Parts: sequence; structure tokens; C-alpha cells
Amino acid sequence: MRFDPTGLEGSYLIGLDKRGDERGFFARAFCAEEFAAADLETNFLQANLSFNASAGIVRGMHFQTGKHAEVKLVRCVSGEIFDVIVDLREDSPTHLRWFGARLTADNGDLMYVPRGFAHGYQALTDGATVHYMVSAPYAPEAEGALHHADPRVGIEWPVPVTETSEKDAAVPFLEANGPL
Repeated sequence: MRFDPTGLEGSYLIGLDKRGDERGFFARAFCAEEFAAADLETNFLQANLSFNASAGIVRGMHFQTGKHAEVKLVRCVSGEIFDVIVDLREDSPTHLRWFGARLTADNGDLMYVPRGFAHGYQALTDGATVHYMVSAPYAPEAEGALHHADPRVGIEWPVPVTETSEKDAAVPFLEANGPL
């Protein structure tokens, strides 16, 4: 596996080391030893699957706070998504900076989302399906969100946003000069 830093400390785009022949390829999708050697989370307690009926849908930007803060390991298993992370750590030099990457079923790349980051994605194809593992169980009382169109963050979605949940659409924008 390749662990490519994103420019936001502690986050990585992880590439597969594919071994192929005329039948196709084999690749390790996760290895606790390799993650531990890179000083990354190895204990994932929950796996989630998200199906997106049409291109343009945005899910996110979500995070968990306090003792429920979680690490996510995200992969697109069907179609293509634009996966985005935002650094919410107030003491970080990259506070409120974002990073996005295209994750596809073909490239098999993973986004490693550390604690203290918001995460979301946009479906770029109809039927895009996302599998992600998390290091902590969902805790509604610790749920947080950042608006996907917050001008203070300025995420550049690759296609027009066609749909999001009512809950995500209702998230207020950050104050111009206030903390998160």
C-alpha cells in the first residue's frame, strides 16, 4: 500500500499495490501492520455502506466530537466520488483548509480521515457506492456538521450540487471571523 500525504497533517490518500496478470489483479485492501507502521489507526469498529442514486448528490460534511471523535477509512466500491476532508483542529496550521480527491471503483484508492476532520463526498456517477470504516460507533449526541457550501471553507465541488439531505442543508455557515 502507498500512503500519500494530502498536505493536511495526519491525512492520507492510500493507494493499492496491485499485483496483476491476465485474470485481473490482487491487492491488499487493509493491513493493520502497514497502518501501524505508518502510525495510523488500526482499530475500526464499524463499517458503513452508502448508495447514491444520482450524480451531484453531496453527503456531508460530518464529524464526531469529544471522546466519540472518529477516524474514517473511505473507499468508493462502485462508480466515482469526489471525497473531501476539512481540517477542523483549531491549533492546526491547516485549520479550515480542505483536500479533495476522486475515489473510483477502478483506482481503489482510500481516503484516511483523521480525528478532528469533517468528511463528505459528492457522487460523480449515478449509483456511486461508498464503503467506509470508522474507529468509533456513531453517537448522535457527538454529531457535528459543516455546511458543504460554507464560503469560509470554499470547497470546489467538481459538478453542480443537485441534492443533499434536509439536515445537511440546514447547517449554518461559520461566522466570518469566529471559531468553528
